[in-house]
Amino acid sequence: MSTDKRKAPNDDAYISSSNQLVKRQKSVPRDAGSAIAISSSTSSSGALIKAVPRTSALQAPIMELTGHSGEVFVVRFDPTGEHIASGSFDRTVLLWNTYGDCINYGEISGHKGAILDLQWSRDGRSIYTATTDSLVAGWDVETGQRIRRHIGHEDIVNAIDVSRKGLEIILSGSDDGTIGIWDPRAKEAVDYLETAFPITSVAIGDSGVEIFSGGIENEIKVWDLRKKTVVNNLRGHTDTVTSLSVSPDGQSLLSNSMDSTVRVWDIRPFATSNRLLKVFEGALFGLEKNLVRASWSPKGDKIAAGGGDRTVSVWDSDSKKLLYKLPGHKGTVNDVRFMPGSEPIIVSASSDRNLLLGELGK
Repeated sequence: MSTDKRKAPNDDAYISSSNQLVKRQKSVPRDAGSAIAISSSTSSSGALIKAVPRTSALQAPIMELTGHSGEVFVVRFDPTGEHIASGSFDRTVLLWNTYGDCINYGEISGHKGAILDLQWSRDGRSIYTATTDSLVAGWDVETGQRIRRHIGHEDIVNAIDVSRKGLEIILSGSDDGTIGIWDPRAKEAVDYLETAFPITSVAIGDSGVEIFSGGIENEIKVWDLRKKTVVNNLRGHTDTVTSLSVSPDGQSLLSNSMDSTVRVWDIRPFATSNRLLKVFEGALFGLEKNLVRASWSPKGDKIAAGGGDRTVSVWDSDSKKLLYKLPGHKGTVNDVRFMPGSEPIIVSASSDRNLLLGELGK
């Protein structure tokens, strides 16, 4: 498998089978520097037209990460933001450094089906994967060895989430219509919640009591884990719900759907009955019908979503203003994530088999 890393073309829109892994290098201070845009349309030698302030310590304003041999369905930063994991149709998870040359320092392999979703453990030492081979699995990041196979689902596992507080638990949603609740230390599920439709998205509230699921019935179910029952239904989407994500402050839920809308819902315990807060439009879904995902920025002030139009849409979460429409991919953008921390860095994964890592403007 080729793992060439190269700088992507400077685009002004972005600016404003081995299980052995190489051990991570220690982080060193980096100088953000500045980017210079050069035009060669009127001169063979090029003309200096402006200096664009850099906003991050990335080696270049945009980095293209290549190495997967199939569609890339999911991408996640680790808790520190220093490393990236991407999962693909090629049945592998590739591990990348965020800074420097964005080296592909490791590969996790062993699944017999495509990697549809993944999450890092809270300590960054493990990765949990959801795949088309009906498994949820845990992997040791340093060695690439599988820690545990969580067996129990009877069909494709589309989505997983990991609790952010309290005891670390894994939540999974499958085409078999069940939501699996897993202790990473145990092979068998702690419990299952059953529905009548395939589950395409899941999320865990910060209380650890409420969980959220979305599926092909176009609505979001709110579950009480103590009662194992649905306590609310969030309705408004008109097509399959493809992703769910709880806001950094734990008070809102972000949903993306094949109806080409991204929505924010109020999930506070005593909110009004009409919990729909905002609708974001502009991220066209396209014809592939992949489980395209949306995400929050670390402060919750921005929202991003991939699209079938090969772009990444970024909105201001308060005003709903479309801030960026980021080009560069040659296929559907299936996932997009903001880097944890203060640097305005975003990474996207696409059906064109590549990742784009870039900085946003101030």
